[in-house]
Amino acid sequence: MKNDSDNLLINEIERLKGPEIVFENVTKEYPNGVRALDDVSFRVAPGGFAFLMGESGAGKSSLIKLMMMEEKPTSGRIVIGDVNLADVGRGGIPYFRREIGVVFQDFRIIRSFSVYENIALAMEMLGYDRKSIDRRVGIVLDLVGLSDKRDEMPDHLSGGEQQRVAIARAVVNLPGLIIADEPTGNLDTHNSLEIMRLLQKINSLGATVIVSTHEKDIVEATGQRVISLAHGVRQLSQDF
Repeated sequence: MKNDSDNLLINEIERLKGPEIVFENVTKEYPNGVRALDDVSFRVAPGGFAFLMGESGAGKSSLIKLMMMEEKPTSGRIVIGDVNLADVGRGGIPYFRREIGVVFQDFRIIRSFSVYENIALAMEMLGYDRKSIDRRVGIVLDLVGLSDKRDEMPDHLSGGEQQRVAIARAVVNLPGLIIADEPTGNLDTHNSLEIMRLLQKINSLGATVIVSTHEKDIVEATGQRVISLAHGVRQLSQDF
């Protein structure tokens, strides 16, 4: 059953509809000859949840950079929602990225800002008025379980709490796609599982969620789909 914060989040804006993600025969080769991805194809349904799994060097980071348009594929086709990334010009990239919320392993929150200020900044940069910011930040703080930490500074928070702030910041503009790049890499098992449950909760609200990880225990505990990579090649036998 969804709680009040979930319902408020849905009522606040109705476009929390995750896009379909399609990779068709995508290859990424760098100028030094390293082939980070080799003819990779997969599809994630609208509002789906998938892990990108593989050891260091498997190609996970390159795949994420392609989704965020930080890199361009050498060949192949990438479509997110109704957007063929090949059709997005340089000027359109910032607008495209507004539809993506990103969570990093190292949190990347501003140490001199309070919890509230860190989350509000994402909305301030898009020109929201203060009333809208206060309302939305309050909703996502409730959603991630940090309402009582609103005015705390990051250094007073645990690692798990800091990652929750990062997730709240990623979600506050209500993007359709959430990409989490090794979000549990700096956390213990208990906090890792809590973060995964939170990402699953956000997924249940309609967002498409992609999580990059190499932690098999965390993946198995959640029971979500896995897209496995090894040396840039998708491992079909390991997907489930």
